[in-house]
Amino acid sequence: MSDSSEQPSKIGILVLDEQPLLRQGISDYLNSQPDMMVCAEAESIWDAQSKIAECQPQVLVTALRLGAEDSLKLIKKLKSEMPPLRILVYSAFAEIIFAERAMRAGANGYVMKQAPREELPIAIREIVKGDIYVSREVALSAFRKSLQPRPKNNHMSRSAAWIEELSNREMHIFQLLGSGFANRQIATLLGLSVKTVDSHQENIKHKLHLRSCAELRERAAKWVEQTFDAEEHVFSGAGPQRKQKLPAPSASVIEELAAKGAVGTAAFVSQTFPTPPAPYAQ
Repeated sequence: MSDSSEQPSKIGILVLDEQPLLRQGISDYLNSQPDMMVCAEAESIWDAQSKIAECQPQVLVTALRLGAEDSLKLIKKLKSEMPPLRILVYSAFAEIIFAERAMRAGANGYVMKQAPREELPIAIREIVKGDIYVSREVALSAFRKSLQPRPKNNHMSRSAAWIEELSNREMHIFQLLGSGFANRQIATLLGLSVKTVDSHQENIKHKLHLRSCAELRERAAKWVEQTFDAEEHVFSGAGPQRKQKLPAPSASVIEELAAKGAVGTAAFVSQTFPTPPAPYAQ
């Protein structure tokens, strides 16, 4: 009781990230700010929801997972249930589409992991005041995009068209295809029927103007590799620690997940694609 009366102006923060070192690094840095206090940490979406109910933070600081769908669903759910909660997303993904979808889902700010760590508390203070905040790189990308003339044939450039055409679900399936998962495995992981996954795969092929499933998987694998490279860039001097392409889980793992049901499978998928420590943890 006395502690809360002594520091009534501190901003209560919940940090959500599956990586313990990164989560602790962010928490330690934010706790060093005179006007901030991390009231709880969470390692999963389900953990975060219970911790939010317990500590009632003003701000949720969360990573945007590579399989972005669950993060976006969480943001939408929290903003509908707790409108006053401010949400700051941080990510290694430079594509403006990730920032756009996070903000449309209800996030109040988007910070690049490559940004200086001093940017994190600045962003938190801005969104607590009721403003929005995006990293300079994201803002510049959005501005450049707004200046580009839309081609008369309505075809965007190859580098941007495919990702902007995909829904959140399709983007998630595209990521899993590129990581070596078979359709049946994806169906189990996401709690869908194989026919539904097949249908999504056909829609993705159509949107990307690809002729075969082999072409789709090749394109997806290339994107996953490029995305991992973007996250690896966050490391300072991480040459010998470069990630290797992750194999799809074994049949026994998939069967175990199927026996447990769909609950928790998204967490497994998220853990399959870890995010390396960012500058905030340094």
